[in-house]
Amino acid sequence: MEVKSAIVTGGAQGIGKSISIALLNSGFDVAIFDSDSEAGNETLEELKSLGNVIFMHGDVSVEGDVTKLVTLVYSTFGQIDLLVNNAAISNNKPISQLTLREWNKVIAVNVTGPFLFSKMCEPYLRKKKGSIVNICSTRAFMSEANTEAYSASKGAVYSLTHALAISLGPEIRVNCISPGWIDVSEFKKSNLRNEPPLSEEDHLQHPAGRVGKADDIANLVLFLASDQSSFITGQNFIVDGGMTRKMIYV
Repeated sequence: MEVKSAIVTGGAQGIGKSISIALLNSGFDVAIFDSDSEAGNETLEELKSLGNVIFMHGDVSVEGDVTKLVTLVYSTFGQIDLLVNNAAISNNKPISQLTLREWNKVIAVNVTGPFLFSKMCEPYLRKKKGSIVNICSTRAFMSEANTEAYSASKGAVYSLTHALAISLGPEIRVNCISPGWIDVSEFKKSNLRNEPPLSEEDHLQHPAGRVGKADDIANLVLFLASDQSSFITGQNFIVDGGMTRKMIYV
């Protein structure tokens, strides 16, 4: 059985770490790219017993960092079958206080990052008829106050997904997942894992009866990366326990 390889950006913590674990457990070689070297090295130590995994520190919005990682992955694994564009940041504050520099940083990481990685990985993904999975957000379609930069960036990821699907097909399939409220406390680096427990109210406000788990997203990534989804491209999958379908009256 051929071993496949994957790149997971922002793979050292949160949803990205859960995705990295799921891929390793499914037999993938995994390259984790993250801006937090402490989290990355800790995750590498935790996951190296699961399979072939490497970690590289860098900024997804810096072309040189992206080029270096993609080159390293191809030289190490000999192929690239899957790209998961997961890395993202937020800077939520009133628009009157949000500086242009802060806005540009969110857009650079959340939108330019997926663009750069998709561009650099394209020739290798074409060779393997691989796929790209972008992690979007329900914030692309609904908002809380003071989330302009993050919401705009995720709206762009949604649009980038269907644009890439048309441009890169039929060799490369491109889809995105939009998580809602996902509890990632157990997937944070060790000094950040002490979060208060979720309340019954937190769970019951979801039509599915619970807050999401990181594995809910990771399992969908596995499906979208598999041959079972070979007829699916350019699509967005909302994984939010039904919250975006819930009408709320006060």
